[in-house]
Amino acid sequence: MKKIIALILTLAALLCLFTACGGETDIPDGVETVIFTDSSGRKVEVPKDITRVAPSGAVATMFLASVCPEYMVCISSTPSSGQYKYLDERLIKLPTTGQLYGSKSTINLEALLTAEPQVIIDLGDAKDGISRDMDALQKQTRIPVVFIEADLNHMAAAFRSLGQLLSGKEERCKELAGYVEETLNTAAENSAKVRDDERVSVMYTSGVSGLNTNAKGSTQEQVLGLVGADNPIVVEDVSNRGGGNTVNMEQLYNFDPDVILFTSGSYYEKAAEDHAWRELRAVRNGDYYEIPCLPYNWMSNPPSLNMLLGVRWLGNLLYPQYYDYDMAAEAQRAYKLLWDYELSGEEVSEMLADSTLKARGAP
Repeated sequence: MKKIIALILTLAALLCLFTACGGETDIPDGVETVIFTDSSGRKVEVPKDITRVAPSGAVATMFLASVCPEYMVCISSTPSSGQYKYLDERLIKLPTTGQLYGSKSTINLEALLTAEPQVIIDLGDAKDGISRDMDALQKQTRIPVVFIEADLNHMAAAFRSLGQLLSGKEERCKELAGYVEETLNTAAENSAKVRDDERVSVMYTSGVSGLNTNAKGSTQEQVLGLVGADNPIVVEDVSNRGGGNTVNMEQLYNFDPDVILFTSGSYYEKAAEDHAWRELRAVRNGDYYEIPCLPYNWMSNPPSLNMLLGVRWLGNLLYPQYYDYDMAAEAQRAYKLLWDYELSGEEVSEMLADSTLKARGAP
C-alpha cells in the first residue's frame, strides 16, 4: 500500500508539473494565507500559521535545526554519527530530500511530497538567478518556496525574517539575531584595532592533500576578513564550493601564509613530517592549526551559522590581545544557544586541543 501511495504522489507531482494544473501552489482551501516578500523580492503566498517546513539544502537545514527542529518534516541529508549528540534527536529520523534545486540538485520528490511541508525555505547567499531558481522549484513541487539571504552580513536579518515567517518563533529568532549582532560587532571593533604590522596572513585549506584552498573573495572564507586577517590566496576564478580552489606546492610557496588552518581530515597531522610542507613558514614555526568541526566546521562548509563560532574562535586564536576572552567558555555558551547542547569542559578541551590550546602552549 505504501508503495502505491508513493507512486500516486510522484505521478501527481509530475502531472502538475507538465499540465500546470490548479494554481501556482496547492495550499489547501480554507487555509488562511499571507504574502511574504522574500530576499529576492518575490511575493509568495504562504500559510499564516507555519509549523511544517522543508529546507532547500545544507545551509537551510542548519538554520532550521537551530530555530525550529520540531517544525522540520525532512532534512537535506542524514547527520553523521559524530553529529548525533549535538543535534535534536528528531532530526536523525527525518526523511532525506537532498539538494532541492540548482545544477547539483539531488531532489527526492517522493520523500518531499510525502513529508507534506507547508513551505520550502532556502537560506544562504544571493546567487545569480535565485528568483528564477525559486520560481522553478515552486512550480515543480506546487509548494510555496521562499529565499532568505543569510550570509554573515545578512544573518541577523535572516533570523528576524524567519521569526516573522514561522509560527511562535519570533522570540527565539530575536535571541539568535542578537547573538549574530554581538559577534559581528565584536569582530568589527577588535579587527579595527589590529595594526598593519600585526596583521596575519591566513590560508584556509581542506582536502586530503591540503591543497584545496578557499581563496580571497569566496563565500567560504568570510570569517578571515571579518576578524582582521589577510587571505594571501588570490586566484582569477574564485570558487565558492566547499573545496574551494586547488593550488600546487609552487603556488603555495609563493603565497607562504603566516598561519595555515586545516579542516578536519585534511593534511594537519602529516604537514610537519612532509619535507615539502616544512618549507612553509607556518609549518616551520608551528603556526598551523586544525579547525574544530563538530557538529559543523567552525569556518564554513556549509557557510552558515557555524561561522559565528569561527569568528569568535579565529579572532581569539590570531589576536588574543584584542579578542580577549576564554574561548572554551565562549564555545560552551554558543553550543547551548545554537544547539541546546551542554558542552562539557572535557569536550571543549578536546575540540580546541589542536588550535587554541596548542597556540597557548597548553599541555
